[in-house]
Amino acid sequence: MSLFAIADTHLSFGTDKPMDIFKGWSDYVERLEKNWNHLVTDDDTVVIAGDISWAMKLEECEKDFMFLEKLPGRKIILKGNHDYWWATKKKMDEYIQKMGFKTLNILFNNSYECGDFAVCGTRGWCLEPESEEDIKVLNRELGRLKTSIESAKKYGCKETVVFFHYPPVFGDKECAPILDMLKENGIKKCYYGHLHGSMAKKYAVNGEHKGIEFNLISCDNINFTPFLVR
Repeated sequence: MSLFAIADTHLSFGTDKPMDIFKGWSDYVERLEKNWNHLVTDDDTVVIAGDISWAMKLEECEKDFMFLEKLPGRKIILKGNHDYWWATKKKMDEYIQKMGFKTLNILFNNSYECGDFAVCGTRGWCLEPESEEDIKVLNRELGRLKTSIESAKKYGCKETVVFFHYPPVFGDKECAPILDMLKENGIKKCYYGHLHGSMAKKYAVNGEHKGIEFNLISCDNINFTPFLVR
């Protein structure tokens, strides 16, 4: 049983929002499907760290969710900045159950057990919030992160791995409140998406930063191939 991660799948089977127009994204769905099927088995878990679907409403996610459902493994999904369809966990769970999806799981104020790991996470927010609204959103995300990490303690001595959509660090900038919470809770592994293109490759943190191993897992950054966590 392996744990994989990827972010920014940007699926659009139910909407007219093709990503192929961007450099490096040609035939990305076919590439993602091929690479996923080559690596992932039904016994594995894949965390998808946000920007999953371009759908605007939950009901418009059906075709994108069907695509994910047919791929091997359990999928744990969390919110990205473009997941406008995101709703309450209760509503999303009810929709998943109603549609008969068996492999999709929502990561939102909770956690999941995966072998030796406890999987936690939240969307995250901008690195250096300045406006009152940004500070309010960041505090809300900090609360969700704390709730997710706290819920993981029920699994005993599992190693807790945290996933974000927004990067907690970028170049020489960092979101200090999030990093403080990670360090306070002994987090050693952290994965994030959101960043694309040449700027991502130049400034994204891949490796150890203040005792935490960070990895950028946006689709185009990892060649549309699920990243092996363990």
